[in-house]
Order: sequence, then C-alpha cells, then structure tokens
Amino acid sequence: MNATDRTPADLLRSALAADAARPLVTFYDDATGERVELSVATFANWVAKTANYLQDELSAEPGDRLALLLPGHWQAAVWLMACHSVGVVADPGGDAAAADLVVAGPDTLQAARACSGERIALSLRPLGGRFPEAPAGFRDYAVEVPGMGDRFAPYAPVDPEEPALIVAGREFTAAEVVERARAEAPGLGLTGPASRILSGLPYDTWEGVAAGLYAPLAIGGSVVLCRHLDRLAEDSLATRVDSERVTATAR
Repeated sequence: MNATDRTPADLLRSALAADAARPLVTFYDDATGERVELSVATFANWVAKTANYLQDELSAEPGDRLALLLPGHWQAAVWLMACHSVGVVADPGGDAAAADLVVAGPDTLQAARACSGERIALSLRPLGGRFPEAPAGFRDYAVEVPGMGDRFAPYAPVDPEEPALIVAGREFTAAEVVERARAEAPGLGLTGPASRILSGLPYDTWEGVAAGLYAPLAIGGSVVLCRHLDRLAEDSLATRVDSERVTATAR
C-alpha cells in the first residue's frame, strides 16, 4: 500500500491499482456451508454500488452515523468500506436509536427498529440472496443495490481527519483507522502481500474489524473471514488453514 493512503477508501484504491485480480476477502459460514471469494475488483465493485446507494438513494452525507448491526460477514466488510467512501461514520454494533440510518441482518431487525431514519435489511443468505418478503419498515439490500453504478465518486472529498468509525464506544478518524491498522498488522502476523489471516472474530470490536478487514487491507494482504467458526472441528480448521494458505489466525 502507498504511504500517502490516509483513508480506508485510499487503501482500497491502492489495492485495485496494485493487483485487482488477487483475492481480498474469502468468506465462510460454517452454519450453512457457504464459501464466497471476492477479488479486490469484485469487492471494490460491491463497495462502489453500496456507496452509490448510500449517497444517491439514501441521501447519506459525510458525518451521518450508520449503525451496522451485522456479524463478521463479507457484506459487513462491504458496508464498512462504502461508509468510508462516502464519509459516513460506521458504528458496528452501535445503538440504532442514536444513528441516522441502520443496516441490519435477520437477527438484529428488532434492535434496528429503534432507528428513526432509513433502515436497510440484509438476509445474509448464500450468494447475497433476497428476503422472501422484505421485513416491514426496511429496504431489502439485495433488491436495491445490484442495479447501482459500478463506479463511485463522492460529492465531496472524504476528510482523513473527520470521524470514520465508532467501535466499542471509541471514535476513530479515517486517518487513525489506517495508522492503527498499519501499526498493528505485524502483531497479527501480517507482514506483507503474501500474508493471509483467518479471522473468526465478530465485527463489533476493534480487534474484529482490524483482523477482519483493515489490517490485511493496510499491508496488501487478504482475509479468510469465518462466521460460526465454533461449529468447525479442529481437524477441519487445520485443513482450511492449509487449503487457504493461511499465514496467521485471529480467533
């Protein structure tokens, strides 16, 4: 990654320029057997569509707060980066009542109803499938986002010194997210582009979002993001570590 990258969105742009075809996020759900692999280009495409949706359809603006009530999931990673692309403050696991808009999965719909702004629901079904019927009071992400544009340009440049992330009650600017991710990457066992970390941590702590997205992105590596990892037997986990060429783990 470039030393001049000061926001998470900058890191993603640099990853695209360096090698758009390499894997960035590989996702497993050990409750359903789902496996999804997203290259840098595919991940960035989802981010662009979601950022366009945030900016143009939901009228989100820099400084707005989004409560992200999703587990560690590839779509949660997309939403984090879409927020960073627009300048919206992402609050994983945050209080929906204090947010301007909320994104929820099927298990957090009730908590999300506390938000008085726009509410977006994700089914978290394999292949990003739709709900059979959208939950009352929510927009179905899988219905609305696929048709959005594949390229994104913010109406105003994202300021690295403005708030970008609230996690476990602590606020970080965009620049602080990048700086801390870079600084902590070696401690996670991430040393360069060949590094590949397996993370089973949720996204509602700094440790979870660092291992599950920011640190591998900051050093040009990749992540194997695992949901329901506790359902996987140790011998099966060892097989996954070997087959996915994992170099570090966070559990």
